[in-house]
Amino acid sequence: MLREGLPDLTHPGFLGVLGWPLSSTLSPVIHTAAFGALGIPWIYLAWPVPPGRLAAAVDGLRTLGAVGANVTMPHKSRVMPLLDEVSADARSLGAVNTIARVGDALVGHNTDISGFAASLQQAGAEVAGRSALVLGAGGAARSVVRALDQMGAGNIAVCARRPEAAEAVAGLARGARPSSWKRREESIAAAGVVVNATPVGAEGDSPFGGVRFEPGQVVVDLVYVPAETELLIRARAEGAVAVGGLGMLVHQAAASVRIWTGLEPPLEDMERAAAPSGT
Repeated sequence: MLREGLPDLTHPGFLGVLGWPLSSTLSPVIHTAAFGALGIPWIYLAWPVPPGRLAAAVDGLRTLGAVGANVTMPHKSRVMPLLDEVSADARSLGAVNTIARVGDALVGHNTDISGFAASLQQAGAEVAGRSALVLGAGGAARSVVRALDQMGAGNIAVCARRPEAAEAVAGLARGARPSSWKRREESIAAAGVVVNATPVGAEGDSPFGGVRFEPGQVVVDLVYVPAETELLIRARAEGAVAVGGLGMLVHQAAASVRIWTGLEPPLEDMERAAAPSGT
């Protein structure tokens, strides 16, 4: 018997992630593990979609009857006008990372907020009442600012190379403010919670080489390839609570599975699939 608004979980189906260039996505292995553990005959693929082909890709989801999709950079905002409906959270953020088919409609959601919050809670990172600094002003930074606000962080500063971009992201939370990129190392040292929401660090470099971290300071790096970035290694060595990007990736994926299936996601199976080889 079909549940209202949800697909038949006994029928083969397909999903995937839309992004560009998708050179290092872990989404297929995470979701494949989830569907396997749940006994659902769905496949999940990586779909590299250049920016100029996004509309055609969404049309393809409709025509071929995809169960849904995830959306990553650079399409999270651009996909919104191509959908039939967008949830309130996704609309307020201006970003969609999950698409679900409901009947004949494609509905956009955002699971990044809940994914980030869940990853910090799992790591035992205390946020409430602490000042926070978010580095970056893209889609990930927008979700982080909203999550930190909901988790009760104190003053939230947004630091980006473009002041107007930082100001726009800061506008998503009460009491948040833009911060000078030139003074970022000073701001990092003063913050109780530091979140790197930029791609810097993915190539083995460190975004903030001259900064020293304090014991108990929370340092989050949303880069998840490599799982242990130079930023996390340094922060942990200096006594900070270091939280990598894999946790957010898995938890936002789990929330997507919940939307598509209506079932509780198999979090441990998803975490094992995402873990670097040998861990």
